[in-house]
Amino acid sequence: MKNLILSLLLCSSLTVAQFQYPKTVKGDHADNYFGTAVTDPYRWLEQDTAANVKQWVGEQNAVTFGYLNQIPFREKVKNRLTKLLNYPKYTSPFRAGKNWYFYKNDGLQNQSVLFIQRGSLDAKPELFLDPNKLSADGTTSLQGSAFDKEGKYFAYALSKAGSDWREIYVMDVRTKKLLKEKIEWAKFTEISWFGNGFYYSRYAAPSDTGSKLSTSNAYHKVYYHIIGTPQSKDPLIYEDREHPQRLFSIGVTEDERFQSLYISQRGSNGNALYYRDLHKRTEFIPIIATFDDEISIVDNVGDKLILSTNRHAPNQKVVLYDPADPDEKNWKEILPEKPEPLVSVSVVGNKLFAVYMKDVCHRVSVYDLTGKFENEIPLETLGNVGGFGGERKDAFTFYTLTSFTYPAAIYKYDIGTQRSTLFRKTEVDFNPSDYETKQVFYPSKDGTKIPMFIVHKKGIPLDGSNPALLYGYGGFNITIGPSFSASRLLWLEQGGVFAVANLRGGGEYGEKWHEAGMRFNKQNVFDDFIAAAEYLVAQKYTNPSKLAVQGGSNGGLLIGATINQRPDLFKVALPAVGVMDMLRFHKFTIGWAWVNDYGSSDDSAQFQYLKNYSPVHNIRERVNYPATLVTTADHDDRVVPAHSFKYISTLQEKYKGPNPVMIRIETSAGHGAGKPTAKIIEETSDIYSFTWWNMGITPLYLLKE
Repeated sequence: MKNLILSLLLCSSLTVAQFQYPKTVKGDHADNYFGTAVTDPYRWLEQDTAANVKQWVGEQNAVTFGYLNQIPFREKVKNRLTKLLNYPKYTSPFRAGKNWYFYKNDGLQNQSVLFIQRGSLDAKPELFLDPNKLSADGTTSLQGSAFDKEGKYFAYALSKAGSDWREIYVMDVRTKKLLKEKIEWAKFTEISWFGNGFYYSRYAAPSDTGSKLSTSNAYHKVYYHIIGTPQSKDPLIYEDREHPQRLFSIGVTEDERFQSLYISQRGSNGNALYYRDLHKRTEFIPIIATFDDEISIVDNVGDKLILSTNRHAPNQKVVLYDPADPDEKNWKEILPEKPEPLVSVSVVGNKLFAVYMKDVCHRVSVYDLTGKFENEIPLETLGNVGGFGGERKDAFTFYTLTSFTYPAAIYKYDIGTQRSTLFRKTEVDFNPSDYETKQVFYPSKDGTKIPMFIVHKKGIPLDGSNPALLYGYGGFNITIGPSFSASRLLWLEQGGVFAVANLRGGGEYGEKWHEAGMRFNKQNVFDDFIAAAEYLVAQKYTNPSKLAVQGGSNGGLLIGATINQRPDLFKVALPAVGVMDMLRFHKFTIGWAWVNDYGSSDDSAQFQYLKNYSPVHNIRERVNYPATLVTTADHDDRVVPAHSFKYISTLQEKYKGPNPVMIRIETSAGHGAGKPTAKIIEETSDIYSFTWWNMGITPLYLLKE
């Protein structure tokens, strides 16, 4: 009876129709790595703009969408998801000059819209910039912006079709009219105002613009643009002709006394930091010239700098740096390292707002500028906190709190009274009390305890019959914390279990946790994820025939490697924009910057380790792989789509079982940032439809119609 209520089992083969994968031509290319020959028969798919590759993309999409189109409940899934996402979404207000600003999405707008409140938070909001009007299909997005110190000018960076390339424009705030400025070929850039202009970072224009989405980027440079002058006249501020694979950015402190120069390089786990005191107009002086540690300028106190760093403090600390007495032994600790990682620190109203993380949930403490503790900010729920922006003269600041079943709520914090008041609550059509979230700590293969969040409807039976979706990332010191997703409600309201495993390689427990999943420790990440799946099965949340796994980017690598190692453990695999060719990832766009986390096939020992888990190189014949839907995009110039192209071609070649192994290639989209709401709805609907169909489940609400 329960199965009739929860799901409708479909035909045993689960095929909607007979389908045949496109024939992908195999080449005879092979590379020699330290005496080992490695074939690469689908190398030709790396030429993403070539006519034969475009034809292949069309043929693959025809098969995939032909399959998806025959899933009987697909359109109803899309309709339900559209309703769930149709609610107003706001950011916290922020001030620039005398005006206040905030972003709002009415619900289904492709891009959020920037509003201005002139002179006061009580002023009537008026539209300031609507990115939805910049392209017919909503694929042009705002990806970075900054107001000048007086709030007179607004510089903003646009991304087209999800690319990492940026064009920067400038608007007059009073008139809302565009100036003549247009900055091209900016990439991995800040917009840092100083005086009558701003600093930005760029690469030289590609010699072949047709390969701009795949060619490796080299020789990053910082320029200064003066308002009213052409880009061709912008002076070069910083470059390094001896190190092509370094990234640079320049920042300015609030009082415009100090400039900072940040430098990162291939294979390094941190950054170098230089500064110059503009009162003295000196050259850039190193604070830390090596690349072993993370270090940043929080603010300055007169002629001294407040720094945040993990140097000799894996969980981060805050110190006071005196340029007149720069030796490291003279750095004064303001916030010593704690057992909990320091996630962020900012200065507002002459107070330090420090966000710490304990077991993947945030805590917020307030200190004076000497490091004296003043108070902890009580939070309404355990979750993720963001915000605490502002200036030294501000009397209040804003922050946002969210969790798995707690839609983002914006709070106004009064610095003088130390009190938070609810400023704006997100209204979503669901009842949070219908759901529960628990955190468990399960043992990985080597005994390390790994945290995992598990979310589901209250009262579901733990009899192993529930559909479950397990998500993971595990890399680059990135933490996957509790956050709200309306699209995830679609899974939960159908009785599904959602789980997030906080794998090693992330930042959940500081730099040591990160290092435990890097380079020669990368197998720990896969072991952690496999152990998470085994825990969900052992505790009877689900069983392998009802378990789907999902991850994107580095998480796509996670899914590819994991289903190679334990294909029996999962029914559905959902790798998105994944790093699938671990021998060649560093040869495309910004891939060289990932060498620190992964290692490189240019090193003999690292080559062998990478080859042993590289998803493309470890797909086996005579193995029953899960039903697999790879998702990528034609304009992804972060993890180029060739990774996914080569992966699915190899999987379709070698896998002969009944489960579909397909690729969905989005057009006019990139790695994910700025993706239009319409495309998010379509892709998510297809992912859920594919997953339920291959689990033999018809979503519950369809039984009511």
